[in-house]
Amino acid sequence: MTFDSVLTLDSAFVAGALASLMRGRGGTDRPFTRAIIDSRISQSGDLFVALPGEHTDGHDHAAAAITAGATGCLLARIVDGTEAASRFYVDDPLAALQTLGAAWRAALPNLEVVAVTGNVGKTTTKLIAAQLLAPRYRVEVNPLNYNNEIGVPLCLLELRGDIERAVIEHGMYTTGEITLLTTWTRPRTGIVLNVGPVHLERAGSLKAIALAKRELIEALPADGHALLNIDDPIVAAMAPHTPATVTTFGTAAAAQIRGHSVKSAGPEGFSFTLEIDGDQRQVQVPLPGVHLLSNVLAGIAAAVVDEVPLDQIAQAAEQLAIPLRLSVTALTEKITLLDDTYNSNPASMHAALDLLAQMPGRHVALLGDMLELGNEETAAHEEIGQRVASEVDLLLTIGSLGQRFGDIANAAGVETQHLETKEHATEALADRLEPGDAVLIKASNALHLETVVSDLKARMQTAAEERS
Repeated sequence: MTFDSVLTLDSAFVAGALASLMRGRGGTDRPFTRAIIDSRISQSGDLFVALPGEHTDGHDHAAAAITAGATGCLLARIVDGTEAASRFYVDDPLAALQTLGAAWRAALPNLEVVAVTGNVGKTTTKLIAAQLLAPRYRVEVNPLNYNNEIGVPLCLLELRGDIERAVIEHGMYTTGEITLLTTWTRPRTGIVLNVGPVHLERAGSLKAIALAKRELIEALPADGHALLNIDDPIVAAMAPHTPATVTTFGTAAAAQIRGHSVKSAGPEGFSFTLEIDGDQRQVQVPLPGVHLLSNVLAGIAAAVVDEVPLDQIAQAAEQLAIPLRLSVTALTEKITLLDDTYNSNPASMHAALDLLAQMPGRHVALLGDMLELGNEETAAHEEIGQRVASEVDLLLTIGSLGQRFGDIANAAGVETQHLETKEHATEALADRLEPGDAVLIKASNALHLETVVSDLKARMQTAAEERS
């Protein structure tokens, strides 16, 4: 395969792609390495896009981006301090960014996109799939969760002409959004992980979420591949709604790419038997938590349909090294911390509790609200409360919704304590944790429990120094 090494993201390309949107331009022609919307990360070769924000306008930071090294900017108006940059004036910088991203992707003839969607685990699966495709292809993947109408164009504009595969998340709040993203990314392979009650306040219903996720495989070409999680009935039912070839993955006996006989090694990872077309082999995955099996199988499926040799897939799976939102670290020499403060919903809460259950010692949890669940809010918190009752020895809760976990768990005989503030939560954990404990801290990110984690670590470190 040959690569277009001449193709360059530069002023001429931008001007050509935005011809119908551009009101004017200024400055000298420059090459660009990527597009950015945050002046604080600006570096040499960046194209700064001035987007209006909820709290600030990107135009107010355009000059700072140029001073920091950006060589171009997309603007809706003239901004002092940007004269040294190649400037493109448009009515709507976001629409221009999206048009530019789509044009750049279309100009990369050697590229195939693997698209990933689902309510839980998109970023993890994206990173796993990229590493399993890497033995055969030049792969590009953005480590951030760039999965919406802003992030996807930014992701596309980081690609270069020698890239053969790009793995890109496709997120949604309601129907129509994934369809829009696929018009820019033009995926040939699509992975649907799961459908759950996330963003119900915006989507309206679980049915609407399922229809929105299904848009990904509806957009695939006839020579493409739809990879569906057979263990999720809603996802499995999507099979008739794609022109692409369907391949299923999961733990069910009917899965074409199946994982079974799973054995946990706690924070060291897990092993399982991989079965494909009657071929079985043992795979040891160095990622904590058997709940990641579906993510690993999805990545394996992406590599299998893209003709990566199975031996190379298995070897790459055993060498996976990816950052996880749920991190397992030593809080002290004898206390294990499961930090999952990034966000929370019923599926990810079950997954975190699964991992906690695999840990030795007493199980402690600080749990807070799961947000954006709409009409499912009460039932979801009660369900998790019941699950907590079977997995947790000491439960601390925070937030008005989080208190419902405690009510249910306490009625089942679990020792509980509700805390009014993050400071109180930190103090309670510091006072009540014992050597040998495993503690899970998790809530929706609006509660900012990451501050509890950092404060707790500092307190434990100070206590340890005082004892030594």
